[in-house]
Amino acid sequence: MPIYRVLTGPDDATFCQRVSEMIGLGYELHEGPAVTFNGERVIVAQALIWPTRVR
Repeated sequence: MPIYRVLTGPDDATFCQRVSEMIGLGYELHEGPAVTFNGERVIVAQALIWPTRVR
């Protein structure tokens, strides 16, 4: 699994499901989402990180 991922897409149920699936796999949200408007719809970007252990 990559330790850092960014998901992007329209702010809809499908996007929320994708983020929820990554959290279910063990990823954690990295800060809040970035949100923009492309003239037609709201587009969201959410960074996720794989938790690492401190050694």
